[in-house]
Amino acid sequence: MKRLIRTLFVLFYAWCGFTGRALAQSAEPEAHRFFEPKEGKDVTFYTPGGELTFYGYLDVSVDVTTKGISDFKDSNGNGPTGHVGWMPALSTNQSYLGGRGFVKLGEPLRFVWQLETQIDITASSGIAETSSNQSNVVKGGLTYRDTFVGFSTPWGSLKFGKTHTPYRNSTFRMNPFSGMIGDYSVVMGNTGGDNRVEFGTRLENSIWYESPKIYGFSLAVLYSPGQNRGIESDNIPAGSSDCRGGNIPGSGGTGVPGGAPISCNDGGFGDALSASLSYEYASGGWNFYVTAAYERHWAVNRNSDIYGIYGFPLPAAISNYDTLDVADEDALRIGAQVVLPTRTTVGGFFEDFHRYVAQELMFQNERQRLGFWVTASQWLTKADSLHFGWAHAFKTPGDPGQHNTAITDIGNGGFAGGLDADNEANMLTAAIKHNFGHDILVYFAWAYTINNQFAHYDLGAGGRGVTTDCHDGGLPASGDTTSSPHCWAGGKLMGFSLGMSARF
Repeated sequence: MKRLIRTLFVLFYAWCGFTGRALAQSAEPEAHRFFEPKEGKDVTFYTPGGELTFYGYLDVSVDVTTKGISDFKDSNGNGPTGHVGWMPALSTNQSYLGGRGFVKLGEPLRFVWQLETQIDITASSGIAETSSNQSNVVKGGLTYRDTFVGFSTPWGSLKFGKTHTPYRNSTFRMNPFSGMIGDYSVVMGNTGGDNRVEFGTRLENSIWYESPKIYGFSLAVLYSPGQNRGIESDNIPAGSSDCRGGNIPGSGGTGVPGGAPISCNDGGFGDALSASLSYEYASGGWNFYVTAAYERHWAVNRNSDIYGIYGFPLPAAISNYDTLDVADEDALRIGAQVVLPTRTTVGGFFEDFHRYVAQELMFQNERQRLGFWVTASQWLTKADSLHFGWAHAFKTPGDPGQHNTAITDIGNGGFAGGLDADNEANMLTAAIKHNFGHDILVYFAWAYTINNQFAHYDLGAGGRGVTTDCHDGGLPASGDTTSSPHCWAGGKLMGFSLGMSARF
């Protein structure tokens, strides 16, 4: 932290030195008119001492998906409710509009900025609310997505705001299914199988450094303070609208009659650190890329798992379990990608999650596992490309089990799950894309998530407007074993998607 503060002061003094020259230069005649269009592909205009660029991405698809749980029964012989078979839908997928720019403060220092918001095309903007979760964040707000201010020099950039972490960015190029139903975020970066991404997601309240590429190497480091008033990360961070980590207050078996107080106890965390180191080399039609990334979340609160199993307040013999279920979590990702002269791309990465929880709580630890992703792409013509992907999640040490109402108890206090639960999963996906030119695409995608008995991975995690998850059509509730909608583990989810996208 001391080094970080010293770095900020150095940049501040450098800024002060360059500002004088910048003000002197401002009196000189401008080489371009204000808001004069700049030649080139981008929508860029000249501004006094800098430039302004508008950009965007629009993506809509028509989907048909199934949860693959229509023939399931719980221990009482009851099946899922509502539409759990094939269902059509329209989805807006990671669409956004933004503006970015810079102002020269005297070479080599520049002030840089970006404002970016999500665009909802097939549905109205508003706070997210479904039968299984809700959020106070307005994703159509002016600056929901990557938004920052900062300074840039030939030696790197220092930025302040919110952004996807280096952990995520390190392997984004290996995700040809980004925003599709088979996005690798269904499994990768997802520690518990829920329809959310916990490692490699976008973090608020962040400061980060991005290096230039030096002899093929590049470095990125991000730090995000938790800003949480609670020692156990059970409060919403100061200045934010939701808990951290995709945790929704009231989820995970809390906030029900006789339950624990509503809090950030289903994955809320404190401080976060994310970093990546990458190397890239290109020659003679070959391109080689290798990367390693690490991310750590401090004081991750998972005690809703304990309340979901034993109720609230906890029995006297295990009254300390809720405190023990607040522990650090980290993730390591190592990947590589090769582009061949045949216009073939092959890549993938290995992932290792770890939760530093007490041994006595290992029976409900579904946040620690290994996983991998492999993908291959081939250009068929100048306009058509074919893509394949396979994600695999190995099983975890334990499983809290209270959501897994589609399977039978294996001896953990009347709940499914426990030690050595079979919660492995695979996701297979394929897509074909056609480029009309001008960055306008159409695509057809297929994805199949194969959950083992205790797993509940979904389809579409990672930013789509419509996802297909493990919940049935029961009435809204907070999610414990006696409530609706139930999360039916072991589902075989499948979907087809026909979409179009445009980038500018």
